Amino acid sequence: MNTNYSRGRRERQGSRKQERGRKPAATAKTSGKKILQLKKRPSGSGYKDTVLPRNKPHKHERQEEIRLNRFVANAGVCSRREADKYIAAGLVTVNNTVVTEMGVKVKLTDDVRFDGKKLNVEKKVYILLNKPKGVTTTTEDPKAELTVMDLVKDACEERIYPVGRLDKNTTGILLLTNDGDMSDRLTHPSHRVKKIYQVTLDKQVTKNHILQIADGIELEDGPIAADMISYVDPANKFDVGIEIHSGRNRIVRRIFEHLGYKIKKLDRVYFAGLTKKNLPRGRWRVLAPREVQYLKMK
Repeated sequence: MNTNYSRGRRERQGSRKQERGRKPAATAKTSGKKILQLKKRPSGSGYKDTVLPRNKPHKHERQEEIRLNRFVANAGVCSRREADKYIAAGLVTVNNTVVTEMGVKVKLTDDVRFDGKKLNVEKKVYILLNKPKGVTTTTEDPKAELTVMDLVKDACEERIYPVGRLDKNTTGILLLTNDGDMSDRLTHPSHRVKKIYQVTLDKQVTKNHILQIADGIELEDGPIAADMISYVDPANKFDVGIEIHSGRNRIVRRIFEHLGYKIKKLDRVYFAGLTKKNLPRGRWRVLAPREVQYLKMK
């Protein structure tokens, strides 16, 4: 009803009396497509309840935008943290423009290139490798005789990369993927991803040192403590099992070296719920869907 501001006071009062005699309007039911809002109208009644449609773009008009580092990671180049370094170095362009600013968002239809090569979001691939000794964990190293990428070169067409690192002489479980989001979750300290190593030392490990490692020791880059540690076999004090979530460089080796031991063998037997069961040394396999789902919940 349009309000006529030129009406007299008596006429306005009469209109209000008529309105009081009317039945109250039914309360508007809202759904996912509509919301109830109070919209101010310059009328004698002050505020009026009005049901307004929510302005949603049509499905074909919507274009998802994601952060540039996530786009690069999802294209199988690297993790998101590594993508930030490449962006800052000026190696990434968006629609032929170099972007070095952090946090920039792009559309999935944008022309994004890394080092001149156009990137496309690939299907996600997850490969589990039982890494042997003497193999370097890197995507590219001209000086390395053999890398983990050489071992999985026939696994898929997509470009994958290792999640975290195992040093050259460490064996065991290593995950390779092109899922940048998962890689970041599994390597970030805040997620406290569980890792278990079996360590063979050059001499028997004393009970006192076992307790020290459990309580925490001070290294050059800060304190560190094992989540759990024990002898693999009480009758053999050369072999120790240690559970740790830290991703610091060579952390297990440095713990024992700090206490005067030399590691003869270091094997990662567990990583984020994955084990090397039925996976011979130097072989790889594709993760089962249930394993992928479990990792995504980390």
